[in-house]
Amino acid sequence: MSRRPAADLEVGLKRLHLPTIRRIASEMFARAEKENWTYRELLEQLVAEEVAHRCETRIARAVRKARFPFLKTIEQFDFTFQTSVKLKTLGRFLGPELVEEGRGAVLLGRPGRGKTHLAIAIAYRAIQNGYEARFETAAALLGRLHKAQAAGQLDEVLAEYVDPEVLVIDELGYLTYGPDAANFLFPLVDQRYLKRRPILITSNKDPSDWGRVLHDPDLADAIVDRLLERGEVIRLSGKSYRQPAAESVEHELSAT
Repeated sequence: MSRRPAADLEVGLKRLHLPTIRRIASEMFARAEKENWTYRELLEQLVAEEVAHRCETRIARAVRKARFPFLKTIEQFDFTFQTSVKLKTLGRFLGPELVEEGRGAVLLGRPGRGKTHLAIAIAYRAIQNGYEARFETAAALLGRLHKAQAAGQLDEVLAEYVDPEVLVIDELGYLTYGPDAANFLFPLVDQRYLKRRPILITSNKDPSDWGRVLHDPDLADAIVDRLLERGEVIRLSGKSYRQPAAESVEHELSAT
């Protein structure tokens, strides 16, 4: 193969959309000369930096799109404080199989037990594994679907919550919902069930009580049935992260 005429490297990298290599090329060339890298080693380093930067950019974009209220990772979860759940039992939720097998979970417990942290951490790990996620509180979700139906836009808004590979619905059961709550939640759960897309729900109410929460025991049973066919209930008990000192005092007083 004959050698092509030299082209401007900056222009070429720009045309190929390789911004990271453009940014670090001079520094890497100098390092390669100093450390006597081969051409292959230099190319491998440049490509690795470009790939890593693109991965970081994709994750950052996906996190913004997910609309988490805060970002927490599984590494930040204090399993020594919240001993009712073990890291090794969560492995099936932290790998690609969460999405590939359409698994899901209901994270159940009183306030302050780390349910939302854990749900976000699982969804964030899914993002790291190459998938997209979406977070919404149950109250905001049901309120938005109610308004969408009134505006004749229910299908479009439903699609926003059906499309992401992982959906987190936070705080189901904490507030009072309208009498049509089950009518909005069921089609969302059903569509995701048919597409085998996992839902992570945090709740302070046992799924057996969702009929009262959603004002329709039959639809609530259908929702739970679909959620738990490929999912499970993860119960978080123990002390509250928010008020450990207060709970300790309350325990001591009750023991006297």
